[in-house]
Amino acid sequence: MSDEPRPEGDRIAKLLARAGVASRREVERMIEDRRVKIGDEVVTTPATFLTSLRGVSVDGKQVAKPERTRLFAFHKPSGLLTAERDFSGRPTIYTALRNALPKDTPRLMPVGRLDLNTEGLLLLTNDGGFKRQLELPATAVKRTYRARTFGDVTQEQLEELMEGVEVEGMRYDRIDANLERRTGRNQWIELTLTEGKNREVRRVLEHLGLEVSRLIRVGYGPFALDQLRRGQAVEIRKEDLERFRSTLKA
Repeated sequence: MSDEPRPEGDRIAKLLARAGVASRREVERMIEDRRVKIGDEVVTTPATFLTSLRGVSVDGKQVAKPERTRLFAFHKPSGLLTAERDFSGRPTIYTALRNALPKDTPRLMPVGRLDLNTEGLLLLTNDGGFKRQLELPATAVKRTYRARTFGDVTQEQLEELMEGVEVEGMRYDRIDANLERRTGRNQWIELTLTEGKNREVRRVLEHLGLEVSRLIRVGYGPFALDQLRRGQAVEIRKEDLERFRSTLKA
């Protein structure tokens, strides 16, 4: 074990994420691109420890002191990318958020992603560290989806997903899936999981031989889509946010 003392403070990427500049990974990319400075000195490594962000700038702009953690719920419509920009010009969630949020809202980062054609509840926060915590599988935050599908499937087949499933070499952990209602070969299925891997719900349902015509995320942790209108965003009450944070595993 090394006898070298641990540097004081935190890594600059962690502090900038907490201040809402970007996620830690994005901050590391900013450092690689020489966009971060302390005074007049370019930061060259994310292994830079600081006790405060005094004198730190990104793209020439001084970084403000971090405000309290805030969380917003957004009803993402289908057809929007969960990204800040798209080089091919497709609309992103920020296109809709400009009209859905007050103008003094801080910069927000999405918690996880919803595919282009997936709609429903998307959480956004100004705290990059909190964003990362919610996304980690170890935190085990439940995500609930409703899928409209076409094909033949039984409740017994869906219950087998409780044991996890491997699709094309990718292992997906436990999924709690239930048939809601059926009309002919069309049915709605509710699924609850805690991982959120890329296109997980669609891949698993297609593995069962089903065609997914609509996918809606209706819940993330204790927060539900409820009566939130498509394209609408609301802030989670501070008390509800703090109650939620106190229950997190990691």
